[in-house]
Amino acid sequence: MPLPEFIPSVASALIVAQWAASAFLEKLNRDHARVGPEALPEPIRLSLPPETLRKSIDYTLAKSTFTDISGLADSIVLVALIWSGWLPLSWNWSQSQLGTNVWWQSAWLLVVGLALSIPSLPFEWWGQFRLEARFGFNTTTLGTWIADRLKGMVLAAALGLPLLALILSLVGWVGPLWWIWAWAALLGFQVLVLFLAPVVIMPLFNKFTPLPEGPLRDRLLALGERTGFNARTIQVMDGSRRSRHANAFFTGFGKFRKIVLYDTLISQLSEVELEAVLAHEIGHHRRKHIPQRLVWAAVTSLIAFGLIGYLAKGGALGVTFGFPSGTSVAPTLLLFALISPAVLFWTTPLGNLWSRKHEYEADAYARDAVGDPGPLIGALRKLSEKNLSNLNPHPWYSTFHYSHPTLVEREQALRAAVAKT
Repeated sequence: MPLPEFIPSVASALIVAQWAASAFLEKLNRDHARVGPEALPEPIRLSLPPETLRKSIDYTLAKSTFTDISGLADSIVLVALIWSGWLPLSWNWSQSQLGTNVWWQSAWLLVVGLALSIPSLPFEWWGQFRLEARFGFNTTTLGTWIADRLKGMVLAAALGLPLLALILSLVGWVGPLWWIWAWAALLGFQVLVLFLAPVVIMPLFNKFTPLPEGPLRDRLLALGERTGFNARTIQVMDGSRRSRHANAFFTGFGKFRKIVLYDTLISQLSEVELEAVLAHEIGHHRRKHIPQRLVWAAVTSLIAFGLIGYLAKGGALGVTFGFPSGTSVAPTLLLFALISPAVLFWTTPLGNLWSRKHEYEADAYARDAVGDPGPLIGALRKLSEKNLSNLNPHPWYSTFHYSHPTLVEREQALRAAVAKT
């Protein structure tokens, strides 16, 4: 059944509505930030230097203005792309000049995706070398920045081209239910990447070295044994090569699991605070948060592929955007990828609510594993100070943009749990 001809207008309206809502939330957050540190609870306000509190507000305001401008540019590019006719023109040219082979169709998808990323490059450069540098976070060089993007393009081609070709081939191989098989292929690909990432992909961008023997390593390994989280190794990543922001995570599965600490994190926290941060990450593992998120991602991707399968019948979606009737699934995949974020934006509060629940549970696990909320609270305060985090975001802004509770919320939850015992 043909789709209504006003679909491009609806898509454009959704993109504009997303930007307008984002801009409104940014304004609310800027106004809320300007209230100053007086709105913070006294223990947190007194624990951080006044100059840090003021600088964090300046950083919040600068990032918000930058987000407004870059978001507007992205929206203009997308709306212009919808109405310019460039997508069907490029598709028709590639089909007439290169043929209808699924590999050429996949190449068309990758090239269009690459072309769409070009307008955002100046904003990425400005964000890294002007905004982040202004507040003392940037440590990367222009050469590293360019190399990262070139490596990303090569990886996208090396991994994405075969996957796209397989998905497009499934249309001819299995018929109307191709989208179920395509979904299964995507799941298999994602599992493969989870195994390849720590071994092949991540070392292309960062250097990983074993954590030297000593009290810190002994403390972290003892925590792993105590919590039943036996990692193959603890490694240090040279995050300081690109930024002064800090983080910790673990990758891999089973005997290939390894703990990764940013070198910036090690330099910013004490040993007991590092233990609490790692206990928080282990808490995600022990509370089965990662499998839950993987299952949810699988369910949502199945729904997405089902919708793509429906919209791709006879090229129905593509026709409304100027593609020939009965065309390949490739244009539908591209159009869905371009438009769906404007729809999914309105569902982000639900995902953030679930994510924050997981963060509270991981915090509680870390408190119990260490035996005291103090180390985790100290770590969170230091990380908020070093990262110039917005300590008092507007509630609506936090609802849409924060997958983690704020420092105030996390500290209050940790202290409340202790008060009950």
